[in-house]
Amino acid sequence: MKTAVMGAFALTGAGALALAANAQDRMILPGANWATMQDETEGGHRFGNPEAKVKLVEFMSYTCSLCATFARQGDSAIRLAYVPTGRISYEIRHLIRDPVDLTAALLTHCGEPQKFAGNHEAIMYRYEDWMAKVQKSTQAQRSRWQFGSHSARFQAIASDLDFYDIMQGRGYTRSQIDACLSDEAKAQAMAEQSAADIAKYGLPGTPSFVLDGELLEGTHNWPALEKRLSSVVIAD
Repeated sequence: MKTAVMGAFALTGAGALALAANAQDRMILPGANWATMQDETEGGHRFGNPEAKVKLVEFMSYTCSLCATFARQGDSAIRLAYVPTGRISYEIRHLIRDPVDLTAALLTHCGEPQKFAGNHEAIMYRYEDWMAKVQKSTQAQRSRWQFGSHSARFQAIASDLDFYDIMQGRGYTRSQIDACLSDEAKAQAMAEQSAADIAKYGLPGTPSFVLDGELLEGTHNWPALEKRLSSVVIAD
């Protein structure tokens, strides 16, 4: 787990992929394809039934290595084994830790809400590549990331870390990417929501998980979370 503070750029760690849900949990409720449903919430993006009995929220950061590991292991397992039942919804929300994190978050929100999942995966699956550039960045680069106009700072980050290439691979044009990076209102709203969530739930860092409004203490990877989800499904 990584404490949610500004300026922290890297953390090592890994988890192991656990078992998926049992056969009953794979049953899709009739009349709705919850596996393909997603919508934008006030603070993030939600997958599945918005009226689900069980609501899981992940608080993550793009500059957190444990979050990148969870994106590879937990995201797909939850969306394939739990969300389709209609009994569990899964929401991804951001804890903004630093300028790089905010830049990535703005890009994942670029375009229609239905594009978020693909944008999120594209950024997270290239984590090692662009994080290596962060770790090797010069003082001059970091100064450009910290000072200047809103758009200039985030465009410098996107250029130095190959975020433009990642998003262009998703079908975005340079002008579309720049427009998303220049959205000061969105950036401010993300930062304010992040601070509000930390205060509301007492979030210790990333990744953290809230299940039905309760912070899951000591749960920061997929194996630990899977155990909690399995117990909830069985009880349900």
